[in-house]
Amino acid sequence: MSERDQSKQLYRVLFHQQGEVYEVYAHAIYQSDLYGFVEVEDYSFGNRSGVLIDPTEDRLRSEFDGVQRSFIPMHAIVRIDEVEKEGTAKITDSKGDKVTPFPMPMPKDPS
Repeated sequence: MSERDQSKQLYRVLFHQQGEVYEVYAHAIYQSDLYGFVEVEDYSFGNRSGVLIDPTEDRLRSEFDGVQRSFIPMHAIVRIDEVEKEGTAKITDSKGDKVTPFPMPMPKDPS
């Protein structure tokens, strides 16, 4: 690990959740003791002092309110980036994306 203070590290985590792609920011991520999971702790949702409130970020803030640690399956993770500045946490529809979640349900026979 570098000499930087660990509390200053910030990660952007993108993962699939029920047909949507969640983009959240956290200060601590690591491989879980539960095989096949990544642990995400210390979520960061920016400040609420702004006049404009993004409804998607507010939805994420309320969804993860009181959550100390999340266990996300490794196959649901799209990517993890270490970033310098926090962006806006958001939820986007995964339809039309070129990334397909694994496992994918089998298509129904059109007949």
